[in-house]
Amino acid sequence: MIRRDFLWSGAAAVALLAGTAAALRIGRPQGAHATETFEVTKTEAEWRAVLSDAAFNVLRKEGTEYPGTSPLLNEHRKGIFACAGCDLPLYSSETKFDSGTGWPSFWQEIPNAVGMTVDRSLGMTRTEVHCRRCGGHLGHVFDDGPPPTGLRHCINGVALTFKPATA
Repeated sequence: MIRRDFLWSGAAAVALLAGTAAALRIGRPQGAHATETFEVTKTEAEWRAVLSDAAFNVLRKEGTEYPGTSPLLNEHRKGIFACAGCDLPLYSSETKFDSGTGWPSFWQEIPNAVGMTVDRSLGMTRTEVHCRRCGGHLGHVFDDGPPPTGLRHCINGVALTFKPATA
């Protein structure tokens, strides 16, 4: 197999996996949105009016941004990462670390900031993380993070805004 054929085969496999992932979400309840009520609620049209297309896809449709694309991946100033949907403070810069995954990662959330639900999409069981105030999908949490918690909150940067600490 020549290199070009190998690359096209890989691209086709990625496209097939993406299509399968999308198909798994069709017609099934959207994570936290199906079982909980939230302080901040809006219609789909209202969410679309206040969020970018990318943020709407992640926060409201449980999408995922491409790894390595978020400017927040390289945000190293002191401050707070808040929900892009409702502005609730979610993560402190003090808990951010470089996981090498291509998404902003944190070893701990701010207390009472996030909710978690079981996500059985893509043929596996994961823990989905969402904003506890608006229900926006943020990402997933895994148990391969650094001390002291051993957790890795792998969060879509488009689901966050950054607020630098004031002197």
